[in-house]
Amino acid sequence: MQKLEEKVLKTIQTNQMIETGEKTVLGVSGGPDSMCMLKVFMNLCQKGPSPVAPSDFLVAHVNHQLRQEADEEEQYVREFCEKNGIEFFSKRIDVENLAHTNKIGTEEAGRKVRYEFFEEVLKKTKATKIAVAHNKNDKIETIFLHMLRGSGIEGLQGIAPKRGKIIRPLIECEREEIEQYCKENKLEPRIDQSNFENVYHRNKVRNIVVPYIQKEFNPNIIQTIDRLSELVEAENQYMEEQTRKAYQEILLKETKQEVIVDLKKFNLLENVIKSRVIRYIIKGLFGWVASIEKIHIEDIIKLCGNNIGNKYLTPNKNVKVLVKNHCVYFKKS
Repeated sequence: MQKLEEKVLKTIQTNQMIETGEKTVLGVSGGPDSMCMLKVFMNLCQKGPSPVAPSDFLVAHVNHQLRQEADEEEQYVREFCEKNGIEFFSKRIDVENLAHTNKIGTEEAGRKVRYEFFEEVLKKTKATKIAVAHNKNDKIETIFLHMLRGSGIEGLQGIAPKRGKIIRPLIECEREEIEQYCKENKLEPRIDQSNFENVYHRNKVRNIVVPYIQKEFNPNIIQTIDRLSELVEAENQYMEEQTRKAYQEILLKETKQEVIVDLKKFNLLENVIKSRVIRYIIKGLFGWVASIEKIHIEDIIKLCGNNIGNKYLTPNKNVKVLVKNHCVYFKKS
């Protein structure tokens, strides 16, 4: 077994990602990370006892129609799966148009449709897990992005190895060893050239910030930040539990469209818990933090502290926060 495969297997076992007999949907774009994950799953199935059993995974691919190469990438993944007898599902969707219609960023729209499709395939095939190919570099880049947005301490965890039915088997693998694995196994993954364009914030962190720090300050910054995230995780788990308790104590009503909490009880919370409760509510409504930054949270806390009825904030195009009748309303807008 190759070193990277051993690392992935250990990650799966340590985090109890897959139980014997479970079926997993692999999200495969055709890039190095996802093709590496696919090949590892194929090889683990052939090497005897492991958490991954033969025929217990399938592939799902989303064509975002954002680049000319998108159709070729879809065909590459399709042919690879056909050649290796792997069940394959795909979906084409105009993500740019979807982003415009829903007034959200292209990245957010792409993420949304990917996970919705993976969930659709999961239910259709009676699978139980969805595997995505985030790696350790992705995790560190996410931590930097959280820091730049002024996130709370939970942002220093980066990307969790496992969250519900979503698993990340490559989360302990660095991008360099993934690319080497692809070469050794002659996978010839498709390279998204837009990753080298410093348009999105993540690309700037990946292509400018991290290489600069590696060169000028710490060549092992990936490992250093990873250790920091591990230290933070235990403390954050405790804080998350306190946040859930506080939320339940102030909650008045909860639906898919809005959450209503008691204004007086909210104002009695410590500021650190107030911030976490706000993020907890937003994440519950949208499935992610919906671009809520530190300044937005501070504004919401200030709005509630003023205790003036019929006042509201719109931190972004998705969320409306209203103070009315001694309650705080968090609404999808």
